[in-house]
Amino acid sequence: MTQTTGAVDVVLPCLNEAAALPAVLRQLPPGYHAIVVDNGSTDGTAAVAAGLGATVVREPRRGYGAAVHTGIEHAGTDIVCVLDADGSMAPSLLPALVAPVATGRAQLSVGRRIPVSSGVWPWHARAGNAFLAWLLRRRGLAVRDIGPIRAFRRDELLALGITDRGFGYPLELLLRAADAGWSVSEVDIDYLPRAAGTKSKVSGSVLGTLRAARDMAGVLR
Repeated sequence: MTQTTGAVDVVLPCLNEAAALPAVLRQLPPGYHAIVVDNGSTDGTAAVAAGLGATVVREPRRGYGAAVHTGIEHAGTDIVCVLDADGSMAPSLLPALVAPVATGRAQLSVGRRIPVSSGVWPWHARAGNAFLAWLLRRRGLAVRDIGPIRAFRRDELLALGITDRGFGYPLELLLRAADAGWSVSEVDIDYLPRAAGTKSKVSGSVLGTLRAARDMAGVLR
């Protein structure tokens, strides 16, 4: 892909996020362009995204990792961000994540979610996240969250060779970054309630969390 100097592509993996997308896309900072990866939505997500000026890519293989990886492959900028499209993290936070990568202080910048209220992050999801972060710290990667918001240089990330195409993708990314000796910056971010009319595929239910745990367990083998 041709790289665009000074711009940042933002990959938004989407499965039925039509209700949240308008607010998310309108809040992107200047110079940040959305690549919405439609992962089999049935609620008009792709049409909403296209109508608001986003680049829309369709990924028929179901899975968070499949959607993210396809979006990164389609990105055309040097630095790329990944952001959930559910409204739980403000797009205005992206420049703070990009800064450590752009200045060379880090090869990977990730958000550490700080819930704004007790009901935002269910206990079962928080517990699983804390355990995985502890395992990563034991491997020398000083992170406290396996979060869904991050910034990196496109070609460097693709060179890591991440293979998981499910919910294990974020964990494999951090494991491979640790093994490659990457410098990682963690930025505190407010974790907000999801947009009305959307539901988390992971923390929205115990079953969703168990599915994510299954995928991540496969990465840890």
